[in-house]
Amino acid sequence: MSDLAIRVERLSKLYRIGASEQRHETLAGAVTSFLKSPLQNYRNLRKLSQFDDVAFNQQQCASNDVIWALRDISFEVKHGEALGLIGRNGAGKSTLLKILARITEPTTGQAEIHGRVGSLLEVGTGFHPDLTGRENIYLNGTILGMKKREIDKRFDQIVDFSGIERFIDTPVKRYSSGMRVRLAFSVAAHLEPEILLVDEVLAVGDADFQRKCLGKMGEVANQGRTVLFVSHNMEAILNLCSSCYVIKDGEIDYHGASDQAVSRYLQSFSNTSHKGTAHVIYQADSELSPDQSAKIYRLEILDSTCLPKNITCTWDDVVVRVHYVANEHFHKGTFILDFFDYKQQRLIVLDSGARIPIKAGNHFADCRIPRLPLAAGEYFIGAGLAVSNSQWLWRDANVATLRIQGKDVFALGRPPESNRMLFAVEHDWRERNNGS
Repeated sequence: MSDLAIRVERLSKLYRIGASEQRHETLAGAVTSFLKSPLQNYRNLRKLSQFDDVAFNQQQCASNDVIWALRDISFEVKHGEALGLIGRNGAGKSTLLKILARITEPTTGQAEIHGRVGSLLEVGTGFHPDLTGRENIYLNGTILGMKKREIDKRFDQIVDFSGIERFIDTPVKRYSSGMRVRLAFSVAAHLEPEILLVDEVLAVGDADFQRKCLGKMGEVANQGRTVLFVSHNMEAILNLCSSCYVIKDGEIDYHGASDQAVSRYLQSFSNTSHKGTAHVIYQADSELSPDQSAKIYRLEILDSTCLPKNITCTWDDVVVRVHYVANEHFHKGTFILDFFDYKQQRLIVLDSGARIPIKAGNHFADCRIPRLPLAAGEYFIGAGLAVSNSQWLWRDANVATLRIQGKDVFALGRPPESNRMLFAVEHDWRERNNGS
């Protein structure tokens, strides 16, 4: 038996999108246009579902009436591997899973699946709204390839896992979206597939059910079965998946360990614009919109003498200069800087308290950080402006990225790095004898 569960070779998916058409104000004008150009109308209708007229080159790929949901994707997944797929909305993750689940066909390339597939791609897929939960378990299980005796054997487990036993004989059309996804996941998870495909559907359930689902998928992976997991929950990706693909604009942007992939993905959300200087970690337009009274438009990393600092290391003395613009004066303003790790967990909050005035016009405030305690790695910075009653004037939880370089501050022959620790805390070990 092959060690491979999934092999994808140069997979592409092309969709035709709506193009603007000439509109006619009268029926007579529309009929006249149709009669004058029957061949063109035939071609337009044919183009809705035929793609053989599209050349696979850069010029056609940029056409206004087609879009590449996936483009030249290739990868392999071994049996027993838990693989994460992350990317922005519209990157092509769901399209990839639909091709693997044989819901849609690729435009080019091929995908080989070795093993029985269970998929949970959309909430309540395959459920009939007029049937009860009990009836839909049998219907959905049959669609997923289970035999009646298999469903009978696992029925109580499915219902117990879903947590909706009280409503099992109620028509599904009366279920909430959370109840539907509970039942749908329970059926798919108890199919005991060799390959489980899960799209971003767990967000519908509550926190307790999400934990149960992640535990179940971890159990599936530990049993030597394969999991492909699409999610925007980075904590779930890190806990479940050993490796991860970052999908960007229908192509593979990165493949590696989950922590590195998540870090790369989150960094892409930063609004950073260095404009040729490494110490400028955030730069935006200084103009206020009509609904804004103040905002931060620039962040700089400086040394203790307030000179530009292009390289920041552990235990360096650092000044974060916050440039802001305001259209009125606030006597008791609050400046806030947040530092997050790649899991988006808040590590440090630097809060000025309501004691720094926010002045009208363009100004800046400095936040001095003596002996920055962060280990080497990448960190995400959020920033905000508030007034004394905790009302936000401006807030962005992920405005910039700061890279900390390694420095052997403990004289151990290696610098503290974020894969081993997040904080480099000053400390001193001393040998002591009994009685001394």
